[in-house]
Amino acid sequence: MKMKFHVPGMAGLLVASMLIFSCQKDNSSSSKPVSDEEVQAVSTESATAETEDNDVTEIGLSGGSDLETVVEAGRQNPGANLGARLDLFADLKFKIGPCTKITVSPNDSTFPKTITIDYGDGCVCLDGKTRKGSIALTFSAPLRQSGATLSISLNGYVVNKVSIEGTRTLTNLSSGGVRKYSVQVEGGKITWPNGRGFSWSGLKVVTQIQGSDTKTIRDDVYSLEGHSEIKYNNGITVTKNVESPLIKPVACRWITQGILSIRINNSNFTIDFGAGDCDNKAILKGRANGDIIITLP
Repeated sequence: MKMKFHVPGMAGLLVASMLIFSCQKDNSSSSKPVSDEEVQAVSTESATAETEDNDVTEIGLSGGSDLETVVEAGRQNPGANLGARLDLFADLKFKIGPCTKITVSPNDSTFPKTITIDYGDGCVCLDGKTRKGSIALTFSAPLRQSGATLSISLNGYVVNKVSIEGTRTLTNLSSGGVRKYSVQVEGGKITWPNGRGFSWSGLKVVTQIQGSDTKTIRDDVYSLEGHSEIKYNNGITVTKNVESPLIKPVACRWITQGILSIRINNSNFTIDFGAGDCDNKAILKGRANGDIIITLP
């Protein structure tokens, strides 16, 4: 995997919040050292959370894209059960597969509007992952409209036996022809079947860098910047800052490029996601015993 480093400019508000957040955590982080084995485990689990968080965000963006079609259908056929028209949800179907129940409320062209995606007791999706539970997407307005918000609520949501909780709020920050969203995570929590888990909160900015000239999100590529805080059940604390933008194509399951800095208690590490290849590998750097390749879910 070839390395590629670059540090972009960021919006002043995001930079300020990241600097303040980092300084606060430097003053309060635990001094307890962690072993190389724990560093590897925490880094892999942190990358897992990043992957699943991005996946939920993309599901929201897919739903927002499809709403344009849904609203137009509602205008043409008032009173139709739009939630039963799976063919109207081409982007969601591309993202999650056909084994879900999708409902829309209200069934007309007005906002706010909620899309509910119900995976039932278990649904094998197109990415090979088994999901259950449901996701509720509540839009204040068409998502591609500047200032529009999307609230994403997870209800009994489980991916491959891993429980994922929390609310995400997307806000459209687009201006000057650049499509951009902030994503605020509150009450985030991830729990593995063995009881190991952590809570987290964070803020990221998602900027679309490809695909803005089409309605579908299938050709979209996003650049992700931001920070998050993780608190493990066993007391380990982790802070994450994007050092070089994380590049995530919708058509790929994984982040394909970028550098993520991770502070575990009082020790600093980085995860390098590579130079653009769509694969499930990343390089963990900073361990006492040398760099290693980690496998993403």
